[in-house]
Amino acid sequence: MITRHYIDVVKDASKRRIHYRKSGSGPPLLMVHQSPRSSKEYEALMEKWSGYFTCIAPDTPGFGQSDPWDGNPEINGFADAIIEFLDAIGIQKCAAYGFHSGGIILVTAIKRHPNRFAALAVGGYAIWSEEEVALFSEKYLPAFYPSAYGEHLTWLWNRILEQTWFFPWFATDGEHRLSVAHDDPQRVDAVIRDMLDAGNAYQAGYGAVLRAPRDIPAVDANVPPCLISAYDGDPLQDHIARLGEMPPSWSARKVANPEEHQTVSLAHLLEADRTALPKLKEANDEGFVGVKTDRFTGLIHWHGSRGASNLVLHAPGSAIDRSISGDNIAIDLPGHGLSDNWTGEPPSTWDGWQAVVDQVAVKLAAKSIVFADLPTGDPDRLYPDLSPDRFGNYLTKAWQIVRSAEIFKPWYKADKNHTRAFDTTALLPERLAKQHLDLLNARAAKHYHLALESRQRSDHGN
Repeated sequence: MITRHYIDVVKDASKRRIHYRKSGSGPPLLMVHQSPRSSKEYEALMEKWSGYFTCIAPDTPGFGQSDPWDGNPEINGFADAIIEFLDAIGIQKCAAYGFHSGGIILVTAIKRHPNRFAALAVGGYAIWSEEEVALFSEKYLPAFYPSAYGEHLTWLWNRILEQTWFFPWFATDGEHRLSVAHDDPQRVDAVIRDMLDAGNAYQAGYGAVLRAPRDIPAVDANVPPCLISAYDGDPLQDHIARLGEMPPSWSARKVANPEEHQTVSLAHLLEADRTALPKLKEANDEGFVGVKTDRFTGLIHWHGSRGASNLVLHAPGSAIDRSISGDNIAIDLPGHGLSDNWTGEPPSTWDGWQAVVDQVAVKLAAKSIVFADLPTGDPDRLYPDLSPDRFGNYLTKAWQIVRSAEIFKPWYKADKNHTRAFDTTALLPERLAKQHLDLLNARAAKHYHLALESRQRSDHGN
């Protein structure tokens, strides 16, 4: 089972929160994701390798659920951030794996802190030419900020979709076509959500990787062993020939497919010295608890004070209010926010939801439940299907919903009889962006609404 945690990196009187995933048993294996992804991209691989290692995958600064940097650090900053993360959770030495930009971060880290690693496996390592660097610097990382009417979402969908058609994504010509092109909405959506989490912070992390010097350690460098491999269809496979001389314990090879890359990487990592896993540390005011009922098995995200008097529930289609304080603790309900979704069809009566809430209350030692107000309107219309589609229409549909919801109540009745008073700041794109992502993550909103209605009827004896 993959669990999720938070830890704080405290440095120079500042604090930066890092989110990480963990699974398995045995010696620790650090796994660093590519940009602009998050540790979520490693869930399937963590399950494969959890029989050999305790897999630990952090979100790098600014990605996933990790706080961004203040300022615009270069690659050394991201490499040192990995070491600071290891320090914070209590790991002194481990093996490591990174794909693409994750590998670049780790190679930089291993050069700066060789004694912290037992071995390294890398999926694709970029050695850019001067012409390629110039090409990338002009167009590859445009600013990504929300716009008033959701125009940024149309760009984002096409940008992520076509990066599997061309590399770089904006070079739409025959010379830059990729053999791994697809138009799978689910695969595109996975990257879209990571980009929405990162926002324009993606420029800092991705930019640091693109600008990083591509100097493999010198032949006589005292560094742990490393294997670099790249499969057919990976645009970085051709870069294997650009690596040049490497230390004797380093090697590189071309492989046929992603499965072979994973196989050779695992075999290489298993040859490393086995380091003991210490008891890992985590934050005490935010995290995840495991819950199991007859309808739900998964993780529930919480934020606040353990043992608080009030367990605060959000409204359907929403998520945790992170500004919560005092004698309160809040959770994301199943199928909302960062919590897992229901195992099957979500229940439409309160008893199914109550079983989860009651178990969470016991685990977090909360004493009473505080319910949010039930939104006004027909659940079928309040929460339309927002499943990913081939053209990304679900993204703009969700944006129009959260914008309309600030102006009309319910949002789908845009007439003079259903106007609502609002502050113009409610329509600021950055505020709508948070609600937009919450709505996209609210996979069980309609069922939660129906369950709350059933609770109200029960309370009134109907």
